[in-house]
Amino acid sequence: MKRPFFAVLGGMGTLATESYIRLVNRETHAHGDQDYLDYVVFNDASVPDRTAYILGQSDDNPFPVIADDIEKATAMGASFIVLTCNTAHYFYDDFQKLTPVPILHMPRGAVARMTQRYPRDRFPRVGFLGTTGSRKSGVYRRAVEEAGYTFVEPTDDLQARITSLIYDDVKGSGELNLERYESVLRDMLEPSGPCACDALILGCTELSVLNEAFPLPQLPTIDAQAVLVEDTVARAKALRAAAEVS
Repeated sequence: MKRPFFAVLGGMGTLATESYIRLVNRETHAHGDQDYLDYVVFNDASVPDRTAYILGQSDDNPFPVIADDIEKATAMGASFIVLTCNTAHYFYDDFQKLTPVPILHMPRGAVARMTQRYPRDRFPRVGFLGTTGSRKSGVYRRAVEEAGYTFVEPTDDLQARITSLIYDDVKGSGELNLERYESVLRDMLEPSGPCACDALILGCTELSVLNEAFPLPQLPTIDAQAVLVEDTVARAKALRAAAEVS
């Protein structure tokens, strides 16, 4: 019997897609080849930069490229679709209109997990770390504020450091620096600092690459990609179990 599979829309960027797949395989806790999940990966590196388009810095629209991948995944019979780029969720509603196949919503999943791990009565101020495109899109702001938290954006200086981590380190050189990464998190969490955050959301998969390399469990952070991995594995295993019963 053919088992259900899911489709991963990646390539935005490729190193982050590799991280996501690696974590999915690890989270599956397989004990043999047949225990792993069934999935198809679209590592579509041709997708134009989402932030540049959202900010009006480029006319190269990423929507048609990702939409084509969604249509292909639907035609292949995917049970659900995973969009691994946080910034691309700017187009989420229009993407979902293209297909009856459910597309997992990474920002909403991350905020849902935050409400469980960091309740708003103790962690009211939530800082967001991501691209300037994700900030402008308002996807995380809406989800965080709808959950009753105060949404905190980084200062211009902190955003520049976050952008450098994303574009210069992970996307660019591939050299990951713990000191540069941790200093940004701690500066956003500093009670006497300009942000004074109680918890942080890592809302960019390049930051998730850093989180995988340098886990800092002592800091109150939610890694959107890590949550997406857990949600992906749980859904895929449930679909497999249901198919085996039927």
